[in-house]
Amino acid sequence: MDYNESGRYVSRITKDTLALILAGGRGSRLKNLTDWRAKPAVPFGGKFRIIDFPLSNCVNSGIRRVGILTQYKSHSLIRHIQRGWGFMRGELGEFVELLPAQQRVETSWYSGTADAIYQNIDIIRDHSPRFVLILAGDHVYKMDYGTMLRSHVETGAAVTVGCLEVPVEEARAFGVMTVDEQNRVRAFDEKPANPTSIP
Repeated sequence: MDYNESGRYVSRITKDTLALILAGGRGSRLKNLTDWRAKPAVPFGGKFRIIDFPLSNCVNSGIRRVGILTQYKSHSLIRHIQRGWGFMRGELGEFVELLPAQQRVETSWYSGTADAIYQNIDIIRDHSPRFVLILAGDHVYKMDYGTMLRSHVETGAAVTVGCLEVPVEEARAFGVMTVDEQNRVRAFDEKPANPTSIP
């Protein structure tokens, strides 16, 4: 189906999307909070966990096929997902599936975010999505992923990266992308001392 011909443009795109949430990190800057749990499992605002933000964003964006990649001290995270996110309708192909690190491709544990995706490539192939949305499980924000996916389809990009503009004086605390006039990524610097501004 051509997405440009569909009256339900975003919902067709989100239905054809598999989200993978990277939730295996420790979050060492949180010190004691992550001694016994992964950063995405850290409580937030009472009964919530940090992982609830990307999960809620998926559900509210119409994405109902979600895999959660775990690794570091995942028991608390697994318990939270099993108790709070079991409402998806399996008979409709909806799921929130926990994907513990299993060394499918390599004999070592994940050596970073790209490796976590690579070691789960068989899971992606099994679900045959048209689009794969890769998300951090340890960020607190609200976003409609359908809007970004629609833009991805309209531009014909091979890969689309979601990011925020921040003042140059704050940018040195973050990974910084350099983009051209068409918003194509031209460079990436991790916490640069002298970040470049957006054209």
